Amino acid sequence: MCVVMNWTHDQLQIAFVKEFGPRFIQEPRLIYLGATPNELHVPKFSGIEKSGIPIQSYDKLPDIILYDEVRHWSFLIEAVVSDDSPISTKRRLELERAFEKYLENRIYISAFPSFSHMKEFVTEIAWDTEVWLAEIPDHLIHFNGDRFLGPRRGQ
Repeated sequence: MCVVMNWTHDQLQIAFVKEFGPRFIQEPRLIYLGATPNELHVPKFSGIEKSGIPIQSYDKLPDIILYDEVRHWSFLIEAVVSDDSPISTKRRLELERAFEKYLENRIYISAFPSFSHMKEFVTEIAWDTEVWLAEIPDHLIHFNGDRFLGPRRGQ
């Protein structure tokens, strides 16, 4: 369990990569770990150039992109701490359009420090997405859909 009282965006991103990856991805590969707005969107880690994805602007990327080498699943994650936004319906459509030719089997996840923090944003979270809570890292909350933790059919 990750216990941090006042989470920063960076702490939540790092917790997600360290805690989620080993629990839910067989062979995780970090493609992108973004910077916070305070750091002018300069990427902290980016293997995105090697993936063939043409990037016009880093501010269009999700906070994290992980790839499952075994199942060929692409995880697009938004870390939500303060003024950030979860994967909303609008954001999900933007990401689907941006990555439809480059990332297969996309899974959208909103990461929050805690359940109580997630409750502030619950009406914004898109259907057919997942929620991961740092305070309960072994579990996911699935927002409806025809599958649990998997890409949507027809992608």
